[in-house]
Amino acid sequence: MTDLSHVDEAGSVRMVDVGGKPPVRRRAVARATVTMSPGTAARLRALPKGDALATAQLAGIMAAKRTSELIPLCHPLPLSVVEVRVEVTGAGVEIEAAAETTAQTGVEMEALTAAAVAALTVYDMAKAVDKEMTITGIALVEKTKEPA
Repeated sequence: MTDLSHVDEAGSVRMVDVGGKPPVRRRAVARATVTMSPGTAARLRALPKGDALATAQLAGIMAAKRTSELIPLCHPLPLSVVEVRVEVTGAGVEIEAAAETTAQTGVEMEALTAAAVAALTVYDMAKAVDKEMTITGIALVEKTKEPA
């Protein structure tokens, strides 16, 4: 017996059967940080590849919508909204991603995927001008559900 929902009694991976669960309104929020030099942070809207902040926001939204294609055992979900906030700080970029749905399973992976891909996008767009960037703190910070 295992406490892991994606592992059966024999130790094989499985997709969790949520068919018997009622649809519930669900929301999840995740965050990530991209640390960089202040000079790079000041240039993020005008990098050689373009506006890193707008591109990261769009990439995060797109990633949330494709989470079930990226994470093998995730259920495809009808997302009602995905919001990605990308904010420059003195030390880099703070990213917050929220995903919502009314479904039989949660949206944690969608929010985490949005935050992670937004962070990766900032990194990709700024890597030519800052070789010391780091991505840290990818974490789920909120998870709620309420009757549909």
